[in-house]
Amino acid sequence: MIAPPLVGRSAVITGGGRGIGAAITRALADAGATVLACSRDASTATDLAAELNDRGDRAFATACDVTAPDSVAAMAGYAAENLGHIDILVNNAGRAHSAPLHHQTLEEWNRLFAVNVTGTFLCAQAFAPAMAQQGWGRVVNIASIAARTGLRYVSAYAASKHAVLGFTRCIAAEMADRGVTVNAICPGYVDTDMTTETVERIISKTGLGREEALASILQTTPQRRLIDPDEIAAVAAMLCGESARGINGQAIGIDGGEFLG
Repeated sequence: MIAPPLVGRSAVITGGGRGIGAAITRALADAGATVLACSRDASTATDLAAELNDRGDRAFATACDVTAPDSVAAMAGYAAENLGHIDILVNNAGRAHSAPLHHQTLEEWNRLFAVNVTGTFLCAQAFAPAMAQQGWGRVVNIASIAARTGLRYVSAYAASKHAVLGFTRCIAAEMADRGVTVNAICPGYVDTDMTTETVERIISKTGLGREEALASILQTTPQRRLIDPDEIAAVAAMLCGESARGINGQAIGIDGGEFLG
C-alpha cells in the first residue's frame, strides 16, 4: 500500500476555516499532512479541525489576525508547539472589495493591502526561513485572476493581488536553491461566500435577479460557471507534493480559460 504523498509533513493554512481555505485544509489532510487551520474567527477553524480529527486525521485550529504581527507570532508559536517543524504554508486569508475609483476610500484600500499583502508577507516571514534551513518547504499563495490582468471597479483588490504575485515571484527566486518552492494560484470566480456577496451587491445596485446577476460576472468566463473550491484545493495539494519540486514562482490560473495570457 502506497502512503499518501504528504505523510510526515505539517501544514499551516490561513483563512482555513471556510471556503477555499477549508477545502485546502481537507485536501492536505487527505494527502496525509498534519494540518493547522487558522482563522480570524477561530470557531470555523475549530469546527473543521474537529471534523478532521473525528475521521482519523491529525488537525489543529487557532485564531490568527494575519494583519497583526503579534497575532502571527502567536500562531507561529502555537504551530511550533503542536506541529513541530512546518513544511507547508498556504496563505489563503484574503479580503475583497469593489468600487469605482472615485468611490474608493483610503481606509478600504489600506485594509485590502493589510490583509492580502501584509498578511501574506508576515506569514511567509514567520515560516519560510525555517523551511529554507531544513532544506524543504512549500509556500502557496492564493492570489486571483485579478493579479494577472486589469478589471473594472476592483483597482484596490487587483493592486493588492498584483502585489501578492510580485512577492511570490521574488521569494521563489530567493529560495529556489534551498529546497523551497513558492507559487501562486490565481482563481477566477469561486463558489464561496465572497462571490455570493459580490452577487448580492450587483442585485442591490442593479435590481437584477439572482441568476442574471451571476451571469453578469460569468460572461467573460468561457465555461460560464463558478470554480469549485475543491478544484483550487486539488492544485494546492499537488503543488505541495514532491513531484511539484520543479514548479516555482508560477501564477497558476484556475479560471475556466478566462485569462489566457
